[in-house]
Amino acid sequence: MSRRCELSGKGVLTGNRVSHSNIKTRRRYLPNLHAVTLQSETLGRSFRFKVSSHALRSVDHRGGLDGFLAKARDGELSARALKVKREIEKVSAAA
Repeated sequence: MSRRCELSGKGVLTGNRVSHSNIKTRRRYLPNLHAVTLQSETLGRSFRFKVSSHALRSVDHRGGLDGFLAKARDGELSARALKVKREIEKVSAAA
């Protein structure tokens, strides 16, 4: 699995490591990812995602997984997260 947040789309960035003598070599900046289990109130199920710390704070701020996915853009979400979003929308529309 790639080093990409499934909810926010954050991924690996590249840049230069600069030594004291100003020699530049390429390096990678890795996102701060964690494997977390998030609960959906609408579906009554829990889902396991690989999420960055920034996205985890955003999920908490928006009131949980359902609130976050309702406002999230489809382009940023992974295929699994997009599938969960569609399920939540389907259940919400039926209710």
